Amino acid sequence: MSTFIKDFIERETVNRRNFLLATAAGMGAMAVPFAFGGGAARAAISDPAIAWSYRDRASAYWNSVVSGGEAFVESLGKSKDSLVSLINEGSSEKSLADIKAFLAKTGGKCAIACDANDSPNARPVVEAVRDAGAYISTIWNKTDDLHPWDIGDNYVSHMTWSDEKPAEQTARILFDAMGGKGGVVHLGGIAANNPAIERLNGLKNALKDFPDIQLLDAQPADWDTTKGTELMASFLTRFGDKITGVHCANDNIAYGVIEALRAEGIENMPIVAYDGNPEAVKLVMDGKLLATVFTNPHWGGGITAALAYYAATGAFKPSEEPKEHREFYGPTVLVTKKDAADFKAKYLDAVPSYNWKDFWGPSNGQIKYK
Repeated sequence: MSTFIKDFIERETVNRRNFLLATAAGMGAMAVPFAFGGGAARAAISDPAIAWSYRDRASAYWNSVVSGGEAFVESLGKSKDSLVSLINEGSSEKSLADIKAFLAKTGGKCAIACDANDSPNARPVVEAVRDAGAYISTIWNKTDDLHPWDIGDNYVSHMTWSDEKPAEQTARILFDAMGGKGGVVHLGGIAANNPAIERLNGLKNALKDFPDIQLLDAQPADWDTTKGTELMASFLTRFGDKITGVHCANDNIAYGVIEALRAEGIENMPIVAYDGNPEAVKLVMDGKLLATVFTNPHWGGGITAALAYYAATGAFKPSEEPKEHREFYGPTVLVTKKDAADFKAKYLDAVPSYNWKDFWGPSNGQIKYK
């Protein structure tokens, strides 16, 4: 098995935090001071409503994220249907409006897990949550100048993934398959999204060591399969057989690229992707993709909801945690043909069970800013 594949061992260390978490259910409405809305105190929320705000569930990636959230709420003895889905359909305006409506409906007695859709939207989202006295944990998108500790306990945590290095690794795999020469195109995510920026930067970092490979163009495909197909068709029209490799920002885009290539009768183009979705792993096993990168969205979806929920119930106080517990990287696993079968058996054939009180077990350290 590849050394990239990490063994997410369940941790049962008895410490102060786990003790508090284990006894949180018995706290009821016991008053615990929290800072929110400019520093006023609030009692812990005994049974907060739980919501996940995300783009759409048609994507295998987001489906896995929300499935993780459902697994978490089931661990509380609740029905998975008690997890409220706030689907923003790729609209930052809808993301903010839906969250404000949920805050109003619950009177702020809620815990929210959220991808704000794009980085600038994160600030108004978390400020609305803070002002309502609710709790939120975010993933992927926020601006570099926005930090949970500056907002207060109501902004519990932010998790992203260090995409630049894995994207550089996939690019190097791609360039080796291209024989170290030729032309590459990059199909990216939404331009303002942090992962879209980092994955393009990873490609550019790898290019520095391959002077005979030319980046023909890099354009956003908004994480979408249909847009991936359309953009790749446009690239083929513009560049033709100058294209000898394709670097995709996610698996969904890669599916569209494969369709566009198939329409032109091109079957053996080297392609790399990102997300580690089941369909993409199968394509890696079949030799249709060289590599993808798994970010364990099931764990990410569950642990993000868990952090917001347990902070809301008073099981732990975010401001008492070190900064590496407020902003941190999630896990990444590079998947190539040599280890795809083992990876599939470990992570996809049967979803691992996770301890949703081990908040930072599989994480990869504090977020670093350039």
